Amino acid sequence: MYALIYDEFDPDKREKRVISMHKTRERAEKALEERKKKLGKRVWECNTRIVWIKKGQFREGDQITPDAFETWAPDDKIPEGEYSTDTE
Repeated sequence: MYALIYDEFDPDKREKRVISMHKTRERAEKALEERKKKLGKRVWECNTRIVWIKKGQFREGDQITPDAFETWAPDDKIPEGEYSTDTE
């Protein structure tokens, strides 16, 4: 399962609120696009990201911690730009 989570990218705030749950990354990407349009903001201004839930059952409104999710699922095709580091 994939989730849209609210993430302010603040290391002191480990718990992230689940905005919505989705069976596929494609559906989660569509939901993110809809959220961007609804808020009238770009993706980085929405404090929202897609994650793959690796353990546990969650619903909209639940709080999750980083040990429950990963940025990419094991079978996701990771875009090439995500492989390189900022130090290269």
